Amino acid sequence: MMRSPLSHPLKPLGIAPLVSLALLPGLATAQTSLPTVVVTTPSPVAAPAQRSAPPSASAAPARKAAAPAAKSAPPAAPTAPLPATDAEASPVDAAALPPPGVLIVAPTTFAAVTVVPGREVAGQQGSNLTDSLQYKPGITGSNFAAGASRPVIRGFDNNRVRVQENGIGSHDVSALSEDHAVPIDPMAADRIEVVRGPATLRFGGQAIGGVVSATNSRIPEVIPRGGFSGEIRGGVSSVDRGREGGFSATAGAGNVAVHADSFERHAEDYKTPRGIQRNSFVDAESYAAGGSYIGRDGFIGVSLQRYASLYGIPGGEAEANRTRIDLEQTKLMSRGEWRPRSSGVEAVRYWFGQSNYAHNELSFNADEGRFETGSRFTNRETEGRVEVQHTPLMTALGRLTGAVGVQLGRRAQEGTSFEGDSILALARTRSAAAFMFEELQVSQGVRLQGALRYEHNNATGTGLDLADPTAPVGVNGDRTFKPVSASAGVLVDIPMGVVMRLTAQHTERAPDTAELFSKGLHEATGTFEIGNPFLRVEKARTFELGFRRAQGSFRFDASFYHTTFDGFIFKRLTGTTCGETLADCESNGVGAGGDLKELRFSQRDATFYGAELIGQLDVAPLWRGVWGIEGQYDFVHAQFSNGEYVPRIPPHRAGAGIYYRDVNWLAKVSMLHAFRQDQIGLAETVTSGYTLLNAELSYTQKLAGNTYVPQFTVGLKGDNLLNEDVRNHVSFKKDEVLLPGASVRLFGSIKLN
Repeated sequence: MMRSPLSHPLKPLGIAPLVSLALLPGLATAQTSLPTVVVTTPSPVAAPAQRSAPPSASAAPARKAAAPAAKSAPPAAPTAPLPATDAEASPVDAAALPPPGVLIVAPTTFAAVTVVPGREVAGQQGSNLTDSLQYKPGITGSNFAAGASRPVIRGFDNNRVRVQENGIGSHDVSALSEDHAVPIDPMAADRIEVVRGPATLRFGGQAIGGVVSATNSRIPEVIPRGGFSGEIRGGVSSVDRGREGGFSATAGAGNVAVHADSFERHAEDYKTPRGIQRNSFVDAESYAAGGSYIGRDGFIGVSLQRYASLYGIPGGEAEANRTRIDLEQTKLMSRGEWRPRSSGVEAVRYWFGQSNYAHNELSFNADEGRFETGSRFTNRETEGRVEVQHTPLMTALGRLTGAVGVQLGRRAQEGTSFEGDSILALARTRSAAAFMFEELQVSQGVRLQGALRYEHNNATGTGLDLADPTAPVGVNGDRTFKPVSASAGVLVDIPMGVVMRLTAQHTERAPDTAELFSKGLHEATGTFEIGNPFLRVEKARTFELGFRRAQGSFRFDASFYHTTFDGFIFKRLTGTTCGETLADCESNGVGAGGDLKELRFSQRDATFYGAELIGQLDVAPLWRGVWGIEGQYDFVHAQFSNGEYVPRIPPHRAGAGIYYRDVNWLAKVSMLHAFRQDQIGLAETVTSGYTLLNAELSYTQKLAGNTYVPQFTVGLKGDNLLNEDVRNHVSFKKDEVLLPGASVRLFGSIKLN
């Protein structure tokens, strides 16, 4: 891959975090499988239950008889369950068939959760996680560039949406500006989850809008059945001549498992109904290696990964200057779990991550015939979290389960310009938090949950005091914030297998360093960004009512929410312009302005409300499977207290589709219509609606008796088949940049063991 190297190579990570390998004693006692633990911090699928196949009754005597001879043998580690075979599912048993689309998760979660399985991720075109999510109810993307699109959940973006991998944050600068990519590629994800609501308190106020979580096996939790498992993925797409491929492999024996994976993707400038969208190319590559020690009472593991990407910024002056972003990240992660089986503690879990991130923003100098670095962004970050889950307690009101935890973080972030005022001088953030979740099973059909989180955040940097617009004064800021958040909820089983959830949540968020201390030009976005070092804690109160039916021929999930903000922080385009320095901004009454749009971080009270609905109905048996219909609808309405609309809010969307599925085949045709968005903020323009027609046909075969190739999938997916002009109202670039036109993608995978 041809890349323009970073001017300052990333420094290697230290080895200090590896001392955490000594934290979990007692891992070396033999046992066939780990016991199931019910986790109250919501997750659609409890990972511990996935670690081993439950032992059969007939197998128990054999293990007991063999026990004396096994005393000196190495401790047995949990192994992965055997996959189901075609013979285990009736051709018309809908519950045993692959899902036709978004999974509707188990009804026992208090949160609104969207799950995208790896099978669907593999079929989706795109270089970032958002491409697999942005047409799900309640979710869209910032769509700044093909290589940079951050998830937007319920109208919330950037510092209100946490993106993470295996429980650790993405550790990038994507929340600082929309042109910055998230260094997690969908090729490396086995599954993507999006969690909204009270569950986000586990991760803090920076996740007030939701958590986008990618999971994979870079830190193995099980010994693969037969000692080895792997997958090869690949795909090609027509709209951008895209091609990608990658592999993932895990091997293990005794108590040790090791993992390695790698991928590479290349995509040229994509086509739109109006021609090629210049400077929209993407190149990316990644590799990772990890290993774990797995024993009777838990596991502990570590992984090291590297991600690199080079992508263009389309539209406007960035396109004319062939602006591109060249980024690299190296990340060390460690994770473990210990089940002491005593002292009232059921499980102890930890997550740790340390990373170095840097990217250069390059533009072509026609006079000298080469690319030059206009600005550079760096981020060095460390994060750790420990959770202790207590054993279930029987109280007078019912069965009580819960967990407490602490989270620590440290970050140093900087954005340097080589052509004018730097957008962000070196800014540091230190954070510490404690949290707890408790769940009370009052009766078979009623469950209560409560959560509490306290944070201590300190941010230091250099900003501007704009009390007098004609004479801005530099400020060396040292701000301390103490956000407190809490939530309560109830789950009630009602007739027809429906579970009703009602939650109330008070969330507080400390301003980010970019919101406090920005004060310079950002070449890739064409903006001059000015922070406010006197921003106060942002507070939100949310009430949500939901209904979910996760099983049967008719499955649905519906959420209705209302959020009131005290001091909502947002990016406000002032309508004036700046040159490359603050002195050249029109707003200060001195400068004559320039080509950069002035953007200021402001704070106002605001109200958000909306709904998300999705449903699937298996209509009738057909051939060897079933056919059915599905539908979805979502909207967000957001206004400031003075009646103005909050900028960049997604429009109403409604969709419907028809599908057929059996053990091998999945066929699906769907249509999604986004309505015209005319509820616009200041300095915004109206965005026309569009209709997306998508189709998919895929075939999966499990090859019984073949040790090396037990399963393969091949599929064909068409997107935007009507070749519509698609502009995303959420995007800063929507008036300059169209999203891709009609595209056909061929994809496939081979799973080993």
